[in-house]
Amino acid sequence: MKKEIIFSDKAPKAIGPYSQAVKFGNMCFLSGQIAIDPTTQEYTPADAATETKQIMSNIGAVLAAAGLSFEHIVKTSIFLKDMNDFATVNEVYASYFASDFPARETVQVSVLPKNARVEISVIAAQ
Repeated sequence: MKKEIIFSDKAPKAIGPYSQAVKFGNMCFLSGQIAIDPTTQEYTPADAATETKQIMSNIGAVLAAAGLSFEHIVKTSIFLKDMNDFATVNEVYASYFASDFPARETVQVSVLPKNARVEISVIAAQ
């Protein structure tokens, strides 16, 4: 098997030496997303709900470039700057799934890239 690099111009470009996603066999590993606007490539600090919506939109664009959708996600990792945002992030996150939620962990971290409030990475499978 050979790995395939996935890229979407509808999601932010990588801000370091990594790919938006890597597909290997039937698995697709998406790098962590913060709330960067793909049209401006800028992060603008916002509340947790707004950041989560932008992140999920970015994830959707990368999934689409890989020929996948939210229903293909099997595992999610959520990193929060403040665990007090947990309920807000949960509410937005849940709206992207009809049922059969992915496995997930949510952890509080001391700092995220660009001082973002939220970062989310996912693993999807076909």
